[in-house]
Amino acid sequence: QVQLVESGGGLVQAGGSLRLSCAASARTFSSYRMAWFRQAPGKEREFVAAINWSGSHTSYADSVKGRFTISRDNAKNMVYLQMNSLKPEDTAVYYCAADSHLYGTNWEYWGQGTQVTVSS
Repeated sequence: QVQLVESGGGLVQAGGSLRLSCAASARTFSSYRMAWFRQAPGKEREFVAAINWSGSHTSYADSVKGRFTISRDNAKNMVYLQMNSLKPEDTAVYYCAADSHLYGTNWEYWGQGTQVTVSS
């Protein structure tokens, strides 16, 4: 069982930055691929970014490419999402996810989410 706890959300003006953090309880954290998703009001949850177990491979949604950066620190059981040049359309609840498989669209574990609000 893996428990994920997100933090770092808040209110920021358009053009600003935020750094989200996700703390994982897994004893073998480095064996999990990690990701960030988000869900805006009235919309379905969508993929934001993912990172493999070592941090050597990352992927991003087109809407955040060049603005967001996912990273991880396996020594601290942490994954991060650095968000720059934020836009009002980035407003959403952001979720951290973990999965023990190398590939796939299913994610086994989810955090409770952290709210990000970008004002114009």
